[in-house]
Amino acid sequence: MKIKMNYTYHYDSPLGGITLASDGKALTGLWFDGQKYFGSTLFSNSDPQNLSDLSLPVLEQACEWLTVYFSGKKPDFTPPLSLKAKPFSKAVWEILLTIPYGQTMTYGEIAAKIARLRGLPSMSAQAVGGAVGHNPISLIIPCHRVVGTNGSLTGYAGGIDKKERLLAMERNSQKIQAVP
Repeated sequence: MKIKMNYTYHYDSPLGGITLASDGKALTGLWFDGQKYFGSTLFSNSDPQNLSDLSLPVLEQACEWLTVYFSGKKPDFTPPLSLKAKPFSKAVWEILLTIPYGQTMTYGEIAAKIARLRGLPSMSAQAVGGAVGHNPISLIIPCHRVVGTNGSLTGYAGGIDKKERLLAMERNSQKIQAVP
């Protein structure tokens, strides 16, 4: 059996600890410590290497992204990402990457986009919710920007309180940047 290497690094954010995971080349996970589905992309047949320094360029880039993001600015780059999942989940996560900073999209809107892409008359918003909830790279793949049909803050693996704070931070940042 071939052993896969996973590297993890801990980042201290204003909303609590974040664990980053990488295969050495791309980011494979980013979770608030203790969130639902924490560590879902860390393989059971792997030898995890906890890094106390940023010796991997991808982890350095991810930390830089987080630093820019938590400073209230929209990062203008994305570190390399590796998404290993079924095609449906990947399609949902690709749509999440298109949600603009400071804006939201509903589960129903995402379901409608997936249905159009697949040539289907409709798609289940609940199925979309399952894929959104299992997003292994929080924040960078902005699952916190997905809301219920009426704009309600439903479901977030990191906790509704964090979702609320992230959305407020992005909205406030947009207002500050728009002031002449």
